[in-house]
Formats: sequence, structure tokens, C-alpha cells
Amino acid sequence: MKTENIFSHEIAEKFTARINNLSATTKQQWGKMDVSQMMAHCNVSYEMAFDENYKKSNGFLRFILKNLVKKGLVNENPLKKNSSTATEMLIKTPKNFELEKNKLVENVHQLVKKGENYFDLKDHPGFGVMTKQEWNNFYYKHLDHHLTQFGV
Repeated sequence: MKTENIFSHEIAEKFTARINNLSATTKQQWGKMDVSQMMAHCNVSYEMAFDENYKKSNGFLRFILKNLVKKGLVNENPLKKNSSTATEMLIKTPKNFELEKNKLVENVHQLVKKGENYFDLKDHPGFGVMTKQEWNNFYYKHLDHHLTQFGV
């Protein structure tokens, strides 16, 4: 999988169009989350980067995430169907479709507004310091994975 530059306006618009093709009744092709929960789940990954006060994982968990999990999430290989999700990113309660959709579109556009240099060597609460390319790969393939999960 070739990850494109998610910090570019063009790619943000492509993702926005895919998000706008979702409806509250869109069914997942795999996994347990409904479409609103999936978007809320994706929104958590943006909160982790945009909220400077987002709680970091404890030292032991951060060590495990950084050394065992991060590598699989920041490379260009696609995520596997039914991949496990970090506990803090599991969404089990019902969510408002329109609210989560609007928030997700705004978060995608925030990547462009902030720009790739904002992310270069930025600390991730679970994975530690990441390069702008690692952030790009993470965001691109995570969002692509979940939009594909819902057929858009």
C-alpha cells in the first residue's frame, strides 16, 4: 500500500468525499463497531495529537506500544481486518452520527491546517516520538482501513 500525503489538501478532500458517502445506516464489512462508533474511534486518534494534555500511557504500556505495536502502525503495510484496538480507543457506547462525521471531517482538515511540520518529532501518547512520515502513514492507513471497513 502506498500511503499518500494526508497533510495535503487533495488527499484531505478525497478522504472527506469518502466520509461523506457514509450514512447512519452504513453497515460494516467486518468488526464490531457501527459507523458512528467507528468515526468516534478515528476521532480519538486525532485528539491524541491535537490535545497537548491528552493522557500518556503508563511507562510499561508505552514501552510495549513503542517497541512492539508502533512498527506495524507506522509502516506502509495495510492494517489487517479485525486488528486489535487499544483499550482507550474502543468505543462501546452509541454515538451521534452527524456529530462524529462532522468532527472527523474537521479533524482531517486540521491535519492540513497544522501541516506536516507540526507532527515532525511530535510525541504520541502511546508510541513516543514519531516523524512526520510515521504520523502520515499512521493517519492515512488507519482512516483508509476504517473507511474500507464500511465500503467507502
